[in-house]
Amino acid sequence: MTLEIGMLTFPGLNQLDLTGPFEVLHRVPEARVHLLWKDTDSIRSDSGLELRPTLTLAASPPLDVVFVPGGFGQWAVQTDETVLAFLRDHGSRARYVTSVCTGALVLGAAGLLEGYEATTHWAYVDLLGAFGARHVRKRVVVDRNRVTGGGVTAGIDFGLRLLAEIAGETAAQMTQLGLEYDPQPPFAAGHPDVAGEPLTTEVRRRLAARIAREGMEPRLRSLRERATGQRTHLTFAVGK
Repeated sequence: MTLEIGMLTFPGLNQLDLTGPFEVLHRVPEARVHLLWKDTDSIRSDSGLELRPTLTLAASPPLDVVFVPGGFGQWAVQTDETVLAFLRDHGSRARYVTSVCTGALVLGAAGLLEGYEATTHWAYVDLLGAFGARHVRKRVVVDRNRVTGGGVTAGIDFGLRLLAEIAGETAAQMTQLGLEYDPQPPFAAGHPDVAGEPLTTEVRRRLAARIAREGMEPRLRSLRERATGQRTHLTFAVGK
């Protein structure tokens, strides 16, 4: 039986958030992978790479897997009711509801992470609480049928984990071997836990500057205020 995998695309997505998982998931036996957007015109990723959706949201078949990537463009998507309604509809019926990087924030905005454990890019894990999700410090987090991956390169780990859920560990291991996915990063700088404060501070500064240029700072501030309010509420509730 065909497995329908729908991967949301949008202007300003991070291409590796999408293409890393795509490289794994198109190998799922009997899978059809759809790149979905409002139209099928070419879109540009946040790095300038052009991608072309294969199917419109309106023409999407019922999906077994719903997937959302991140990228700077997701800040606008978080408030796009057409996209959020699509995710709510298909997410309510899908076998798996998934994301990589800040795609988790879009799932959250659609109400699909409330009460779930999840992860996202390290710079934005504090925002998950704004959507009623609980951050877990893992590269990939599986909570029932929600599967979320950390930032950008975690998309390959995510894809392999989801492939194992769908087709078994042997299929995932064979795919990993076929891809020669044997990472040996040249530096211990892939997460604030190992990168240290100076590097982390500078990367945060650059991310904040990009968000400001994109005009999304008010949205970020609002989410941080909501997340802080959620934590305060929980603290008082526990105190009772």
